[in-house]
Amino acid sequence: MTGKATDLLWKPAVLLVLSMLLFYGSYAQKDSTNKRDTNCVQKDIADLIRIALNMVPKTDTGKSGSVILVPIIGSNPATGFMIGVGGQYGFKLKGEKTNYSLISGSIQFTTKGQKLFLLKNTIFTNNNKIILTGDWRFQIYSQSTYGLGTNAPEGGALHYQYNLLGLETGIDSLAQPLQFNFYRFYQSVSFRIKNSFYLGTGYYLDSYSKIVDEKLRLLPGDTLLTSHYTYNKHYGFDTSKYTISTLNVNLVSDTRDNQINAYKGHYFFFNWRTSLKLIGSNTNTSLFYAEWRSFHSLSARNPRHLIGFWLMGDFSSKGELPYLVLPATAYDQRSRSGRGYVQGRFRGNNFVYGESEYRFPISTCTGVLGGVLFVNATTASNPQGLKLFNNIQPGYGAGLRIMVDKKTRTNLAVDFAFGNHSSGFYLAASEAF
Repeated sequence: MTGKATDLLWKPAVLLVLSMLLFYGSYAQKDSTNKRDTNCVQKDIADLIRIALNMVPKTDTGKSGSVILVPIIGSNPATGFMIGVGGQYGFKLKGEKTNYSLISGSIQFTTKGQKLFLLKNTIFTNNNKIILTGDWRFQIYSQSTYGLGTNAPEGGALHYQYNLLGLETGIDSLAQPLQFNFYRFYQSVSFRIKNSFYLGTGYYLDSYSKIVDEKLRLLPGDTLLTSHYTYNKHYGFDTSKYTISTLNVNLVSDTRDNQINAYKGHYFFFNWRTSLKLIGSNTNTSLFYAEWRSFHSLSARNPRHLIGFWLMGDFSSKGELPYLVLPATAYDQRSRSGRGYVQGRFRGNNFVYGESEYRFPISTCTGVLGGVLFVNATTASNPQGLKLFNNIQPGYGAGLRIMVDKKTRTNLAVDFAFGNHSSGFYLAASEAF
C-alpha cells in the first residue's frame, strides 16, 4: 500500500469511528434500558401520508408482498441521456419461518440506442428448505475501462470523476471506452443440509459480443493499443467476442433475520466454478468467490441502530479469463460495491473488497427516517506484478434511508459517496448489502 493510499484510507475510517461515537453517545443517553421500546410502532412513508391526509390507517390484509419503484435518470457522453425505472418485489412464501424473498430489476434506455434489462432473484421456499438465486442481464451498452489493478491507469492521473448511479457523467482522457452487447444468465439452487447451512449447484454464463474498442488504433503510423486489446491478445482471447460458461458448487450459511434489510445475523457464500469448453466456454479454468456479511446490534431498544460488515473476494489464475469477465467495481449482484467510484473503475485477476456501514435511526420512534455512514476499500491485482493489498483504494460516504414498506423493511436508499479523486450519487430500492 502506498503512503498516499494509506492517508486516503485512514481519514474516512477515523471519520466513521468518530461519527459512530458521536451518534452512539447521544443515542445511549436515550437508550437507558436494555429492553425494546414497545411504545413506538414502526411506520412507513405511506402511514405518514395517511396521517397527514386524515385517512383511515391501513389494515393488515395478511398479504406479504410489496412493490417499490424508483426512477433512473442519467446522462454521459457515451450513452447520451438515460431514462428508466428500477424496482423490487418483496414477498413471503408459505411457512411460518420462511424468509422474505426478493425479485428486483430495471429497464433502461438511452438516446444513443443502448438498452439495459436486469432481473435478479433470491427466493426462499417453504420454511427455507431451498434457496433459488439468479442474476439475468441483457445489455446493449458502453462502459469505460481503465486498465488492471488498483494502481490503474498507468501513465497519468484521472481528472476528478463524478458518477450518477454508478454511471459516468464524463469520459476522462485516460479512460478507454468500450461498446458491447452483454448477456448474463446466473441461476443457482441450494438445499438446506442443517439449520442455516445450504449446499447447492448452478450454472453461470457471461457472454460478450460486438465489442468495439473506441480508442484502439492499429493503422501504420497511427497506433494506439488499449488494455482490453493487449490483454486479450497476449492471452489468446478474441477481442470482439467471448463467452465464459461455468458449472458451480455453492456453500451458503444464512442467519439474517431479514434478507432485504437485516438487523442481525450473518450471510456467508462460497462459490467454486469450473469453466468448460465442453459447454461453450472459451477457456477451461477454475474460479473461486467468497462473500461474508454480518450485522451487529448496537441497541436493544431500537434494532435499527447497528453496524454491518461486508467482505468479498473473487479469485482466478493469471490470464485465464477474458478482460471484461475479470471482477471489477460494482460487478456484484446488486451492483453496489465501491460506492464513490464509477462501475468498472477497478478491475483485476484477483479482487478483494471490504466495507463497513453504520446504520442509525433518525426518527427514533416511527422509524421512517434513518441514516448510514460507510467506508470501503478495494484492492485488485494485475499480471504485471501488482499483488493484492499492494495498492488499496478507499471510499466513504453517507446516506439517508426512507422506510417505504415496514412489513418487508424495504428502504429507499439515497447515498452520496467519495473516493480517490472521485464521487457519486446513488438512489436505490434496497440496502447496499
